[in-house]
Amino acid sequence: MIPRLATQTLLRLAKGFPIIALTGPRQSGKTTLAKSVFANKAYVTLENLDEREFAEQDPKRFLQRFTEGAILDEAQRCPSLLSYLQGVVDARKIMGDFILTGSSQLELISGITQSLAGRVGRVELLPLSQAELLQANKLPVTLDDVLYQGTYPALYDRDVSPNDWFGNYVATYLERDVRQLIAVRDLTQFQRFVKMCAARSGQMLNLAALGADCGISAVTAREWLTVLEASYLVTRLMPYHRNFGKRLVKTPKLYFLDVGLMAWLLGIQNAKSIETHAMRGALFETYIVSELIKQRYNAGLANDLYFWRDNVGHEVDVLYETPQGLQAIEIKSGSTFATDWPNAANKWRSFAGEQALTPMVIYGGNESYTRDSCELIGWQKLVKLIG
Repeated sequence: MIPRLATQTLLRLAKGFPIIALTGPRQSGKTTLAKSVFANKAYVTLENLDEREFAEQDPKRFLQRFTEGAILDEAQRCPSLLSYLQGVVDARKIMGDFILTGSSQLELISGITQSLAGRVGRVELLPLSQAELLQANKLPVTLDDVLYQGTYPALYDRDVSPNDWFGNYVATYLERDVRQLIAVRDLTQFQRFVKMCAARSGQMLNLAALGADCGISAVTAREWLTVLEASYLVTRLMPYHRNFGKRLVKTPKLYFLDVGLMAWLLGIQNAKSIETHAMRGALFETYIVSELIKQRYNAGLANDLYFWRDNVGHEVDVLYETPQGLQAIEIKSGSTFATDWPNAANKWRSFAGEQALTPMVIYGGNESYTRDSCELIGWQKLVKLIG
């Protein structure tokens, strides 16, 4: 197992909450991490039909078995159990008593909100971060290899190609998760929708245009996008709310949460083809944004990342608040500095004034240095940036 940075967050929350909810996409390593951190606890998966039937028919006796607490895997499969779990943890008052894992935040978090409010510490676990791969000495050498392979743990633990693995991953996701969440008659049409979303990663989200390209209504496109978000396949980056005297766009941007999955959905067959691919810039931007989100999630923080764009086209790729001020990040896939790279960040800085910190430019090269009032950071030097 590659050590996960979320371990310390899990241990910290287990001291203050009787229940820990560990959510994230399928195959991101949730079960492996939970078993490693809470090795002394019993493990039960509610995808097991016998265990789920027991939990549904006699939840009190089901929970009475676990005098030392337990890891309840895929807990969203039995939402009625959560209300009984409330009574157990309230009576025992033991911190870190039960660990719930789930691959659908829509179902699990809804149940937690209704039955377990105030009793749950939550950690969202995405696939491996660059820092975790570096620490394990498993980060691919070239940027194109990273963009092609992505960061799901199975691709670093097994002798399997991304093409083979992602093909089966998507097929399993469509058959299991999508059918559970929504009534989709034509899974082929839904898969086409997923591919069209991949082609728009890093772009402004236009649901009407997205739906039209897939032959569905904007309402259906919104519903299907919610399913992708609930499954941790995509996320929306919202526009920053302060205008600095400028009129702002209010439309969010769409991003995939794993660049390897995005590459597979785009039909990319090998890492070499990424070098000249028309979507290389979008792939790199998606990778960097997902890495920044992982840094927040691994620390137990909310995804408080934004972008900034005014009505005349000035734009900053990522913007977030720190105790010291506002941090702007530009993302450039090129490996050699271009003189126009800092323009957008410096223009934004002139609007933001004293609130703005020195802008950063994360790029596809290897060196890190200061240039034109910006801090350039090579992609391999992407250490913890979120304060």
